[in-house]
Amino acid sequence: MHGQSTLIVSVSGIRGIVGEGLTVEAATSFAVALGAHTNGEPMVLSRDGRPSGEMLRHAVLAGLLASGCSVSEIGVAPTPTCGLAIRRLEAAGGVQITASHNPAPWNGLKLFGPDGAVLSAAEGKKVQALFEAGTRRWASWNTLGKVSKCRQAEEWHCERVLGLVDASRIRAAGLRTFLDANGGAGGPLGRRLLEALGCQIVCHACDADGQFLHEPEPTAENLRTISPLVKQNAAAIGFALDPDSDRLALIDENGRYVGEELTLALAVQFRLQQQRGPVVVNMSTSRVVEDICRRFGCPFERSAVGEANVAEKMRQTGAVIGGEGNGGVIDPRVGFVRDPFIGMGLVLNLMADSGRPLSALVDELPAYTIVKDKYAVDRERLPSLFGELPVRWPDAQVNKLDGLRLDWPDRWVHVRPSNTEPIVRVIAEAPRASEAVTLCREVGELLRS
Repeated sequence: MHGQSTLIVSVSGIRGIVGEGLTVEAATSFAVALGAHTNGEPMVLSRDGRPSGEMLRHAVLAGLLASGCSVSEIGVAPTPTCGLAIRRLEAAGGVQITASHNPAPWNGLKLFGPDGAVLSAAEGKKVQALFEAGTRRWASWNTLGKVSKCRQAEEWHCERVLGLVDASRIRAAGLRTFLDANGGAGGPLGRRLLEALGCQIVCHACDADGQFLHEPEPTAENLRTISPLVKQNAAAIGFALDPDSDRLALIDENGRYVGEELTLALAVQFRLQQQRGPVVVNMSTSRVVEDICRRFGCPFERSAVGEANVAEKMRQTGAVIGGEGNGGVIDPRVGFVRDPFIGMGLVLNLMADSGRPLSALVDELPAYTIVKDKYAVDRERLPSLFGELPVRWPDAQVNKLDGLRLDWPDRWVHVRPSNTEPIVRVIAEAPRASEAVTLCREVGELLRS
């Protein structure tokens, strides 16, 4: 049962190591469950560049077609492009074959609803229940689904982003850009968009072949060999994507890793200059975005962690922009999916309008340090632990929307159980690194006691 133990099944899909937890049988069964959930309605299918995606593509196609779903295949494409194509093609949903930022041996299936957003938790639970129950919906020989190829999706996506920024202003700035796609799905669209914006581009691993030149998550550690290349190539900005291209990290002209948290902050800053309105981020996202909203006099809301939760809260509040601190910019004008391409456009527009280098724009933002830690804790102990923490810090504002978050005027700590691992995550942010580290450590001591 070793294989089964490595298959992660959740409301957003399945994920596992290919050939162990994630097998042909698992992928086909999950696609059949999705087909039953949608009653054989039309679907969109795409994948990131991982070599195992070709095998999984056949497995998912077999399950969907056997359930009566006709499938529009858009090929290797970014996750947000899949969401946009679902709406454009008026499909009932879609599947992106990806393991997101997981290492190369992994792959998975990410599910979308008819609105082109990641499937809501409620709908995802229904698919999960069908999969775990082994529910089948077999179509007869003459009602099987059909496959059609759609190769315009990236063009649609590029055109949409171009229509939402001041493309002529960006072209006039003539910015030199560095793009690290790391063999992921976003290389071709990233190149297409930057060329359309008149940027001089230095491309690094921009073929969507799934050959990762470094660990796929765009963290400072994983980009330590990439960041210096931005300065070496005299680029004004560096963009780094994860394999399925729903996260965006920035590197400034000096080769400094700006990171993912500030990707969202800069995008929000420019978007609010365009149009004032509500902003939504998740509970673990940096306070920088909250500070920017206060400066613009705009409503600010936090949702539970998870892309679907942010998107739902954005709809409820009529947010003009939102996202997650992992470099996930969500602009509802493009779709309710984390989208690095509108993120690129908004940040480039901010640079072009201001005429200032990225380093100066970053240095003007409020300065905080985020520290992230994790602990093995029995879930049955969490209710009592969540009761102890507010007693330890009685002056903190308490929020129990997603785990427990404690807020002070200049710092916060968020404690929540992982959805996919038997651990509790502790994230703290404060003006100085030592303060955030201390806050994390003190919470950790209570969790271990």
